[in-house]
Amino acid sequence: MYRFKGSTIFLLAAAFIAVLASMLPQSGLGQDRNGTGSSEFNCDVKPCDTLARGRAAFNDRNLIQLGGNGRSCADCHMPADNFQLSPASARARFEALQSKRQYNKNADDPLFRPIDADDFRTNGVDAVDYSNLVDNALIRVTLPLPANVRLIDPQTGQPTDETSVDLWRAVMPVLNTAISGPDNTLPIWPPPPPRIPILGQDPIGPNTTGGYQHDGRFGTLQEQARGALFAHAGVSIEPPQRMLDDLAAFQRTLFSSPGVELLANAILTDSSSLPDPDPELNELEQQGKVVFNRACAQCHGGTMHPSTSTPDATLPGIRTIVRYHNIATACPRPTTDGFAPCPQRLARNARTYRITLANGTFQFVTTSDPGRLLLTGQPADLGVMDITQLRGIGKTAPYFHNNSAATLEEVLDHYEALFRRAARLNPPPNLPPILSSNGLVVDRGFITAEERPALLAYLRKL
Repeated sequence: MYRFKGSTIFLLAAAFIAVLASMLPQSGLGQDRNGTGSSEFNCDVKPCDTLARGRAAFNDRNLIQLGGNGRSCADCHMPADNFQLSPASARARFEALQSKRQYNKNADDPLFRPIDADDFRTNGVDAVDYSNLVDNALIRVTLPLPANVRLIDPQTGQPTDETSVDLWRAVMPVLNTAISGPDNTLPIWPPPPPRIPILGQDPIGPNTTGGYQHDGRFGTLQEQARGALFAHAGVSIEPPQRMLDDLAAFQRTLFSSPGVELLANAILTDSSSLPDPDPELNELEQQGKVVFNRACAQCHGGTMHPSTSTPDATLPGIRTIVRYHNIATACPRPTTDGFAPCPQRLARNARTYRITLANGTFQFVTTSDPGRLLLTGQPADLGVMDITQLRGIGKTAPYFHNNSAATLEEVLDHYEALFRRAARLNPPPNLPPILSSNGLVVDRGFITAEERPALLAYLRKL
């Protein structure tokens, strides 16, 4: 376990500490919109003062007049880590902090706050176990339980009186937010048939045309920023609207490549001609692009920009099937069809839920993350998450909402198992759209061993 006990932590060399210290965000860092150190901004759309304020707020650990626990946005969305948080970075920062504390007991890194300690619910501000954060780069996300959902006590097997649940989710990259979020185009979530409300709750949930965060629960970047400030930065005072607007404006300037920025600008201006955001591709990558369009675009959108949270439905030949999906990445996973079992470091986060159905009967489910079910109480939403935009994924490992796939190879292995399961449970003539264009013949989803290197090459070039 990763606890704050210096005797159990490897002491890093002083030079390595200095390198790590240079990676940690400071208030007022001079990072540009891509985190490269320049101070220039694209002022064609937004006033430069808005972007400058947004950048300062993104890196501000003091959060003057808001309270807070010393964290900035950049502590978790690390510019040096492509604006996400990887296990390697979390572990390096933890070990560097432990080494510093051998000489200075007051040394600090705001990434490690009790709220994200495994033992926080037991020990409060004295919590010391950061295993989930250090091993998995997962942070605590606390969500209220729907009226028809109860947690089961693992000791007694009886429902508890808890009104919320702690989940452990990955820190999402904030790159390319300008082409993600709600797009107000078809398809509308959820797919038919109509749902029956349970105990008077909204059976559909928020953001029927896309949202932010893994479960799409936020409809704007401002909502997302406000939620993070309260839940993760520990502010105690309502953030000013201008601050939220500035943060949103700054985040919309963060892109994984110049090509994606050009595409985002074209979409924003309703241009009739959209630039291809792909860089120059070699022959293998071109082959991978063809494979992607056949096997992956049904969920992740076309190669004009692989994402379903943008106006793909308005692009010629592109129409996503549904907004949100259950791709079986939560723990435990199915024991059939070739799914890799969850390692214990992730499996330990599972809880058992009792779900009251519309007819009054109970369904019991053990999972590490119920997904959008926590927004609706609907069993059909169990494990359902938003579809991730793919631009820049070659630099944002690990993958999935719980960082359970260390490499893109593991991502493809997981989807292979998912498609096998879908084909087994829904044979012809009822093959699902992720596998078939007509329900009869498998012409999507699966890739051959010969196609795999090309698809991986293309994904790494996005």
